Amino acid sequence: DKGTKCYGWIGDEKKCTNVVIPEGVTSIGAGAFSGCSGLTNIDIPEGVTSIGAGAFSGCSSLASIDIPESVTNIGAWAFSGCSSLASIDIPEGVTNIGGNAFHNCDSLTSINIPEGLTSIGDYVFSDCSGLKTIELTEGLTSIGEFAFYNCSNLTSLNLSNWDLSKVINMPYMFYNCSKLNSLDFRNAEFNNVNN
Repeated sequence: DKGTKCYGWIGDEKKCTNVVIPEGVTSIGAGAFSGCSGLTNIDIPEGVTSIGAGAFSGCSSLASIDIPESVTNIGAWAFSGCSSLASIDIPEGVTNIGGNAFHNCDSLTSINIPEGLTSIGDYVFSDCSGLKTIELTEGLTSIGEFAFYNCSNLTSLNLSNWDLSKVINMPYMFYNCSKLNSLDFRNAEFNNVNN
């Protein structure tokens, strides 16, 4: 990989508090900073295209992260357990977010979904108890099972002008979202919905 992949932190995970990934890196490896519970800040340079599976899982002190516009893929479990993460802007270039990517990010109150996103995996926002509202874009072609499972404070979701035949296992998409009281289905397409 000629120095283009960041493999992560070596040493005491609690001492990993501030990370600057150097220019020239194009991918952050699987589990690169997993369990670095003291990590509060990370600088990811433009040019990184992929954030690997579990790259920042368990970084419970990470309150915010700027994902560069060059990123196209966010791996499964990438930010799982980042319990201090309050908001995140997913760049326009991201086309895929793997399963459980934001699982148990219970401080997450808002997330911006880009138009170019085509696929979100199973349980992607599960147990995000702080998430209150989300607007899904029309570009999505696949939403995994239990995508919003146990988002206990989710109150509204906008699916207007959306083709619901793209949703995989829709009955479980909002399972245990006890406060969900507003679903906007205006002009939504229901052809071939099998769920």
